[in-house]
Amino acid sequence: MKRAVVMIIDGLRADMVGPAFSPRLAEIIEDTRWFTEQRSVFPSATRVNSASIATGCWPKSHGLAGNAIALDEGDGLKAVSVGPPEFRDRLRRATGRTLHRPTMTQRLRAHGGAVIYSNSSAGSAHMQDPDSHGWLFHRDGSFAPGMEAITDGRHLDVTYDAAGDKETTRRFCQALAQPGDARLHLLWICEPDHSQHTLELGSPEHREVIAQSEQCATAVCEAVAALRAAGDDVLLVIASDHGHETVDEIIPVSHLLVEAGLKDDLESSDVVLASSGMGALVYLSRDSSNRCGQIAEWIREQSWSGMVYEGEDLEQVGQRSDTALAIAFSMAKRDVDNRYGIRGLGHVAGDIFMKSDTPGHGQHGGLGPYETNALLSIGGGGFKAGKSDFPSRTIDIAPTVLRHLGMDFDGMDGKPLPQD
Repeated sequence: MKRAVVMIIDGLRADMVGPAFSPRLAEIIEDTRWFTEQRSVFPSATRVNSASIATGCWPKSHGLAGNAIALDEGDGLKAVSVGPPEFRDRLRRATGRTLHRPTMTQRLRAHGGAVIYSNSSAGSAHMQDPDSHGWLFHRDGSFAPGMEAITDGRHLDVTYDAAGDKETTRRFCQALAQPGDARLHLLWICEPDHSQHTLELGSPEHREVIAQSEQCATAVCEAVAALRAAGDDVLLVIASDHGHETVDEIIPVSHLLVEAGLKDDLESSDVVLASSGMGALVYLSRDSSNRCGQIAEWIREQSWSGMVYEGEDLEQVGQRSDTALAIAFSMAKRDVDNRYGIRGLGHVAGDIFMKSDTPGHGQHGGLGPYETNALLSIGGGGFKAGKSDFPSRTIDIAPTVLRHLGMDFDGMDGKPLPQD
């Protein structure tokens, strides 16, 4: 049987795959097709990239713009984090739907189905299957198709850390040993992303976290080898959703907008900042839409800002230009080393949902060359081993998987990747 196994190692930047950080993972990838120019969608953040991996679409198509977005739930626009388990229901209540494009789980529901084990944030896990077409196992709630809660021993009761990743991986590999009819098995581990937000990139503690994630990847490869030995034609995708860079400085953008007279007050719904860390989105109420050009120009003038997109230019970074989302921008970057020799420093747009941001620690969400350079390795399914500089994106994972499974991938923005 043709199957696909997808493993997402959250936050692993591609240049940390190699002898210095992950020698065993590097050996594994040597036998696969390594897409060295793989890039995440903007913002280079987990939840929006989860939706893009699931649907094969840009944010403008699937409808989830960032790690945080602005919603009008009846009292004007407010910034809302996509991370909590209740976000899915809030989104549905506010807009009448979840994602605007079908996920792989939806496309596969009548063709064997999909099984997902995730130890990421609940919001990220839910974006893989927001309308419950497959089997989803997550510490904040496990569900059978049709949103049927799983509360017995099958529920994934783990911690949000490397130990939880190890147990999640064990359970995932156990499921692979008896895969049933499921055509897609997807594993998402939280490390090294989870710890990188509280560690210096390249530090001994950081290296240990990556080593533990590497062990999870090794276990998955062994389980896939057993599947192949049993006669299945398995496409193995090992990828990350984004990388990390080192926090340079925290910029209180919302406060500065108020001081500049461009936003009424910190709680006002006229101008709403939704930060994804090193990149952010600005939403404008209908009455404030005429401020778009003025605000965008003000952001461009700031020493802490990088690229700024407004109006129709939002399409250039995969975002819609016909909603309350008016401006998207990346924070300023410095292509220098941190004290452990890891390149890339960037400012962060102060985030009410990420109060742990600290100079010297890891973060992402912008357009920096390292935070956007995600890992993508594909083995089996006719892919030849070796490095490829083909300009691949996270939106290309889903159509590549579906091509292997003999399924249609119509309506996707991404394309199946070349096998040689």
